[in-house]
Amino acid sequence: MTTSPDIVIIGSGMGGATLAAGLAPTGARIVILERGHQIPDDAPSRDPYRVYANSAFRSDETWLNETGQPFTPGNYYNVGGNSKLYGAVLLRYRAEDFAALEHFDGVSPAWPFPYEELAPWYERAEVLYNVRGDATSDPTEPPHASPYPFPPIPDEPSIASVRARLEKAGVRPFSLPLGVDIDRWLSHGATGWDGYPDLRHGKMDAETCGLAEALAHDNVTLVTGAEVTALKVGPDNRRIGEVVYLKNGEELRLTPKIVAVCAGAVQSAALLLRSGVANSNDQVGRCFMNHNASAVIAIDPRFRNTSVYQKTFGINDWYLASEDGKPLGNIQLLGRVTPEILKIQVPTLPRPAARWMSNHAVDLYVISEDLPDPESRVCLDGNSVQLLWRRSNMTAHRKLVAKTKETLRSAGFPLTLSRLFDGRVPSHQCGTLRLGDDPALSVVDPDCRSWDHPNLFIADAGVLATSAAVNPALTVAALALRTAKIIEREVAT
Repeated sequence: MTTSPDIVIIGSGMGGATLAAGLAPTGARIVILERGHQIPDDAPSRDPYRVYANSAFRSDETWLNETGQPFTPGNYYNVGGNSKLYGAVLLRYRAEDFAALEHFDGVSPAWPFPYEELAPWYERAEVLYNVRGDATSDPTEPPHASPYPFPPIPDEPSIASVRARLEKAGVRPFSLPLGVDIDRWLSHGATGWDGYPDLRHGKMDAETCGLAEALAHDNVTLVTGAEVTALKVGPDNRRIGEVVYLKNGEELRLTPKIVAVCAGAVQSAALLLRSGVANSNDQVGRCFMNHNASAVIAIDPRFRNTSVYQKTFGINDWYLASEDGKPLGNIQLLGRVTPEILKIQVPTLPRPAARWMSNHAVDLYVISEDLPDPESRVCLDGNSVQLLWRRSNMTAHRKLVAKTKETLRSAGFPLTLSRLFDGRVPSHQCGTLRLGDDPALSVVDPDCRSWDHPNLFIADAGVLATSAAVNPALTVAALALRTAKIIEREVAT
């Protein structure tokens, strides 16, 4: 491996892997630095206790909360990043999400470009990640130039009955666009994929799609166990001259032409803060967003849930407007909440009760937009990451949870329970390195290039200008492919 590559990409999650896939055909010498390792083939990937309780996959690092108390975040450091355990929902932002939207508790600001600018990159990302879906099933879906590459994953019989009951109650469930080859997934175990790590068995994640595409080119090198500790500015006081990282206890340095930071919204911000770069306007780490999200369990003693994977439809009836005229958010099925998972989440629940609840329940994930707030931020306390998350837009979230429960009761589920996820759950972290057209209020320009350093790009969820109320993975991938085209022109000069 050369110590002077053309491009260094820091992180192999959805942003870094997709960026590498977009850049690999250029022939540029690319080095991807990943602090974690590949999840081994013998990992307990389908064991709910090792995934949800005695985790075999989370790191042992701690962050600090707003009062300075340590907590263990739900982030993962491995090849493929958090996408290894994601729910593989690959939704586009709605076209309206790129314009200013008034919410109950504030305004979601406009992006520096409209949906139409990102639409062709969304399409390329859907091809790269082999998305299964039906773009005609959701009335809020923005325009597509072509259908999804594959048809949607079918509802299991008990879930098809829930869809029918909800339709009868007056809502319009749509087929979630998913990155899963369901036959391959189930051939390795009768479990859902949501929250379970993929061992290259059918889930379309950053490793199995983006990184696999990049590493098919011999000009791309992946270095694992490589924790980047600093970016150093070069002699001109503008360009990033060195990338410093630790591997096996040894400090190593690379001197690339281009640096792309893709370590995730929290760790990318922390790296720039530690390095003292890209922050002349004091915007690095600000506007941290993490969806307001709740789990809702709906129980009907007459209903028997025989599903294995469950997560096939969503509801966007109140995404853009409720009866009050303001957006509420997205509802989608969770992966199957089995008796074991219920028992892990509620340890005092007797096993027979957990079994009964799971067998007669359907599980949903309710998401509302978190609005950007400069005082909601990632900062450093010594060497520790401190997360100062200030929730916003909770009026919309409470209304959406209430509307979800009301609709489920109308559909024949008399008992509904909900739980709000807290800051330990990485519910789509984003926004700490926002893109924008005002250098005073953003970290990168609309091309994801640092305002301060012309050879520094950021291509992960940190650049998202708003969180919208859908899963961000596809938008991160689309932005990364668009950024790859910008960098390609740089490398060619």
